[in-house]
Amino acid sequence: MNTGLIASLRQQCGGPRDGALLRFSLGNALLADGDALAAIDELRHAVAFDPTYSAAWKLLGKACLDAGQTQAAAEAWRNGIAAAAQRGDKQAEKEMGVFLRRLEKTAP
Repeated sequence: MNTGLIASLRQQCGGPRDGALLRFSLGNALLADGDALAAIDELRHAVAFDPTYSAAWKLLGKACLDAGQTQAAAEAWRNGIAAAAQRGDKQAEKEMGVFLRRLEKTAP
């Protein structure tokens, strides 16, 4: 479905435009295409480029959850909450807090 977009974004990786936004966009496209594991890799690159990128942390948590990695999802959202608080991104901080509480309620 997103094959052309994914290929185009992958071509830019490692080049002068490589960065958090590129990796976030690639991770988002991969997740939308149903490839949660590849999305996780790209979103981890995104937060490595910019550890305060709260949207990338939020999407990383979702990708981890989609891949059945609940502990990794919780960790991503905890890191995302801290990043959002640091940036003053109250909305993202609240959303990830809700996701984390829901996950903790369903965890054994």
